Amino acid sequence: QVQLVESGGGLVRPGGSLRLACTASGVIFSIETFAWYRQTPGKEREYVAGIGPGAFGSYDGSVKGRFTISRDNDKNTVYLEMNILKPEDTAVYYCHLRKFGDDYWGQGNQVTVSS
Repeated sequence: QVQLVESGGGLVRPGGSLRLACTASGVIFSIETFAWYRQTPGKEREYVAGIGPGAFGSYDGSVKGRFTISRDNDKNTVYLEMNILKPEDTAVYYCHLRKFGDDYWGQGNQVTVSS
């Protein structure tokens, strides 16, 4: 059974940093592609960043240069390091995995950027 468990998030001032973590179970972690999405009330869930088995990251333009996605195959964990946070980064962040056509999501973690 695939499970994605997230940790991290919270409240931070503009310009600050946070790190999210997503630990996966029920998968052969090293061969999977993971992504982070975020969602605000009344809006569609939007892609933030993704990372494949080769550990090359891709980013939405709104976060490129500020966010870094990485993975630790020994810990079955994907990270999203978020720097220079802005109020518009406020959202619930979700870890995502697509496997054999099925979508799996983490429980979601609130990130609030506010002074």
